[in-house]
Amino acid sequence: MLNQDDPKKCSALKLIKFGAVLPTKSIQHNMLVLNPFANEVICRIDKTLVQSICVIDCSWNRAQGVLTNYKYLRKGIPRRIPGLLAGNPINYARLGRLSSVESLSACYYILGEKKYARLLLNKFKWGHTFLELNHDALEDYSAAEDRKEIVDIESQYFGNYVLENEGKS
Repeated sequence: MLNQDDPKKCSALKLIKFGAVLPTKSIQHNMLVLNPFANEVICRIDKTLVQSICVIDCSWNRAQGVLTNYKYLRKGIPRRIPGLLAGNPINYARLGRLSSVESLSACYYILGEKKYARLLLNKFKWGHTFLELNHDALEDYSAAEDRKEIVDIESQYFGNYVLENEGKS
């Protein structure tokens, strides 16, 4: 929690308030760290590598400076969410501009925990919108066998935009 956003609009704070997630002050080596600037895309086989998932909650206006900082890249297992459209009201339908809850939900969905992914989003009036916008892509990502297949699926849905801007979404 870097407290860079309006607390009334912060999805991570709401998840903490409802007890859906726990805040942490440090990244552990066995954590999957969701980072849009990571080199590798999340894939269902990552579920066997980690004991927990970490979202670094920061403002999109500061994301590149924060999330490319060595402090956030040296620990844990960094992964990016494949291309998806935001369902949140601030970045609606913008490719890759996901809120913390959308990133976390997408991660769980791809790892095969679809029920928990929906449960997280149900805490938000607009949560269903994220799933509606991305249903087919999420289903395909969650069925993929490996990272290469996910990148291929991502390219099919979002064309060269994702490939040209990989890690910059």
